[in-house]
Amino acid sequence: MTNKIVVAYLVYLPVALGLTLYVARTLFRNARVFMLDIFRGKEDIANSTNSLFEVGFYLLNMGFALKILEFHRSLDSNQELVEALADKVGGFAIYLGVMLFLNMYLFFRGRRKSRENRPLPPAAHVIVEPTY
Repeated sequence: MTNKIVVAYLVYLPVALGLTLYVARTLFRNARVFMLDIFRGKEDIANSTNSLFEVGFYLLNMGFALKILEFHRSLDSNQELVEALADKVGGFAIYLGVMLFLNMYLFFRGRRKSRENRPLPPAAHVIVEPTY
């Protein structure tokens, strides 16, 4: 049984950490556009904020992946090993999906708030001629 637990750890850790890296890179590569909009084109603060969000995402999700590492069921057969890994990786993938959508919500909310706080552009002089 202990050999199967070691195998489970050796499979779970690279998969969980690899998923975290993939989701984080995809999210924050595409989030740059939102950050530039939120910070009105100021690249330095947009890039810095995006990087800080990315580091926080890594820490939170890798920490959670490590926190849930322990396998609580017996792993006497290969079937039990595969089922335990599917349960663990599947649960972590769902958690990552929730975190992805939470971050997207924060980006969209920040973008909306930023647009609400922007002054309206000066009104263009439009001459409307009456129609008869």
